Amino acid sequence: MNHSDTEVVIVGGGAAGVAAGRRLQEAGIGCLIVEARSRLGGRAWTVNDALDCALDLGCGWLHSADRNPWSRIAELVGYSIDKTPPPWAGPSLPLGFSPADQREFSDALDGLYERAGAAARQEPDVALAELLAPGCRWNGLIDAVVSYISGGNAAQVSARDFDNYADNGVNWRVREGYGATVAAYGQGVPAVLNCPVTRIDHSGRRLKIETESGAIAADRAIVTLPSTVIAENEKLFAPRLSEKVEAAANLPLGLNDKLFIALDRPEEFEVGSHLFGRADRSATANYHLRPFGRPMIEAFFGGGLARDLEARGADAFFEFAVDELTAHFGSAFAGRLRPLRIHCWGADPFARGAYSFALPGRAQSRAVLAAPVDERLFFAGEACSAHDFSTAHGAFLTGIAAAEQCMAARAAGT
Repeated sequence: MNHSDTEVVIVGGGAAGVAAGRRLQEAGIGCLIVEARSRLGGRAWTVNDALDCALDLGCGWLHSADRNPWSRIAELVGYSIDKTPPPWAGPSLPLGFSPADQREFSDALDGLYERAGAAARQEPDVALAELLAPGCRWNGLIDAVVSYISGGNAAQVSARDFDNYADNGVNWRVREGYGATVAAYGQGVPAVLNCPVTRIDHSGRRLKIETESGAIAADRAIVTLPSTVIAENEKLFAPRLSEKVEAAANLPLGLNDKLFIALDRPEEFEVGSHLFGRADRSATANYHLRPFGRPMIEAFFGGGLARDLEARGADAFFEFAVDELTAHFGSAFAGRLRPLRIHCWGADPFARGAYSFALPGRAQSRAVLAAPVDERLFFAGEACSAHDFSTAHGAFLTGIAAAEQCMAARAAGT
């Protein structure tokens, strides 16, 4: 490794790390992104399939898109924004869902949101599952939707944290890929790849960032690692930062995996149509048919279902999807399907999940995780965001905030 000394080391080259690096670079401050993977982007990752279509294996939607900084960045790097409404908010009903059932389900889901809002202002904080209406026929599907949103199931998720999430309902996509956008924005920021950080020694006058390729001396560091990675590595910091490890453990990464499936004779389906695999249980996937008009299905798995399927291997996702889809369209439909790509984020050693949720009673851990240590260690990432957690724009904003904190400490001479 050629880099052994810099002013600021940024640990992790995902959305938060890239944002922090660009901000420091613009301010003329020496910095270095140290990334374990062979690419920038972290949990934002775009790959191309055989038809040269951009597939986002990680984050794919520009949530709160009209205030999302990645929307502007995507246009800045020459990419195109698709403003087609998302399938869950589009004008058409999910396939196989009658208008009456859709109204009843929507009312039940709205009721959960209302109860979560009321519970968020009370003590103690409770699990979202405690707010499900007893005996409601839609509780299983509501739990599935919670897992799509949070990565965890309703029994795991803090009602207060769930209510804290701020989304304005504007959702767009980048045709060339969200992950490609993040990676493109990081071009030009000094970075070393394939370089996992093994320890951050903050015992001396200067920091010592130990990696598998050697040590880096630095005045300050911005740590953007996923919360679960921090929680699972108590020896990451020397001396240990038990409060940070505990906060990270209170903000586990839920699990969401996407499987892209090639679809033969796609013209039989409306572009952007979708369906739930089952409406009577939590263990079901959501299927987006012909995204961007492409001849494929984007299948989305959340929470416990995704974890169970990962334990059985990547092929289990396709087998599960075929079972659910043929239940809708008949056994012959299986012959029209072919798996394209999936990435199991729970098994990814540098992610260990998709995005964070707070355990019941632990919503305040986001602020604890985000707080600087000795004006030398700063923290960023979606788990550090009070209201935009679980998103790439939340990661971006915390990366900028950490860079600004770092710059302020530098200016103060601390």
